[in-house]
Amino acid sequence: MKQTKKPQTNYLDLIPLRAPLAWTVDESGMVTLEKENTGLFCRITQKLLKKPKVTQIHLDAIGSFLWPKLDGSQTVYQLAHAVKEAFGEAAEPLYPRIVKYFQILESYHFIQWKEK
Repeated sequence: MKQTKKPQTNYLDLIPLRAPLAWTVDESGMVTLEKENTGLFCRITQKLLKKPKVTQIHLDAIGSFLWPKLDGSQTVYQLAHAVKEAFGEAAEPLYPRIVKYFQILESYHFIQWKEK
């Protein structure tokens, strides 16, 4: 029996778009995302264990640079080029790092991919 290979996604060609999350930028330019904890299990832990209703996710310098640019107008490749210009050698290894960043954002449903 012949197995067909699943086509691999080329993240550099994709266009990311921010999910509708609340977010703030502090005076140093660092971005903080605010994710509301919803659902039955979250409500139980909020009551019993005094967990917060909103979780704050603090992005690093490169994440804070990228987050405002995720408006659905640029591909991951274009965003990576902007990171390279802004951070230089500090962004290396650039492409594996950027792809992993977007995979993590996608896994937490913080972004979605815009159709071309």
